[in-house]
Amino acid sequence: MNAGVAGGLARTGRGRARRAANGSAAEGAARAGLAARGVIYLLVGILALQIAFGGGNRQADRGGALAELSDRPFGAVLLWALGAGLVGMALWRLSEAAFGVTGKDGHKAKKRLPAAARCVFYAFVAYSVLAFAAGSGGGGSSDRQSRDVTARVMEMPAGRWLVGAAGVAIVVAGVVIGVQALRRTYRKKMKLGGLSPRTRLLVDVTGVGGGTARGIVFAAAGAFAVRAALAYEPDRAKGLDDTLRSFARTPLGPWLLALVAAGLVLFGVFSFVLARLRRV
Repeated sequence: MNAGVAGGLARTGRGRARRAANGSAAEGAARAGLAARGVIYLLVGILALQIAFGGGNRQADRGGALAELSDRPFGAVLLWALGAGLVGMALWRLSEAAFGVTGKDGHKAKKRLPAAARCVFYAFVAYSVLAFAAGSGGGGSSDRQSRDVTARVMEMPAGRWLVGAAGVAIVVAGVVIGVQALRRTYRKKMKLGGLSPRTRLLVDVTGVGGGTARGIVFAAAGAFAVRAALAYEPDRAKGLDDTLRSFARTPLGPWLLALVAAGLVLFGVFSFVLARLRRV
């Protein structure tokens, strides 16, 4: 077999693999994952709103959201469904990392590497949700987890610098998320043709408002990690709940927390919109 034939067979094999990854099963996994993400953000936003207005006894993070869901009718079934959806999200990101992302230059490393990182992240989130559903933990406080991880990393050689670098990366990611939301770059990945003006307005209100709030939360969490590294104090790192509560300790008080929380609710709704309209 000469090199040309071998190369042709290899390209054919990659093409078949790509088509399989982009098939109906992968599309279903992606849409289920986006919907599952929407549930978590919606619940976290609602819990944060309750905190802002002086109510609620749960933490505004993934653990609190899972506990809230488990108290609902058929809560166990909902938790397993949520975990399965997040597994679908991880598999979708894995297929993007392996075969390329939808859109221009989707086969390039600059698009595939972030997809790989998202795969790892959502695999961890899916594991934590499924562990909670199975009754073996997974819904612990994000604040305690953040402090514990920060403390362990700081014990490593150059750990302080690693924490600081991670914090800066999270700040940058938050800024990018917020700027992309304000620029409405999400439109490039959505099927918007034929939508009514009212539906387009819903897309932009949830996309801009939700994405901006999400970016602000990311940037704030990263800033706390940087502060922990500079002070060499792991306890200064904050998880999602403490990060959200910190907005209530600003001069704007609980109103800023309420505004950010409402934005997270919008991002939850936007995730549902993406589950319906995103190109996969």
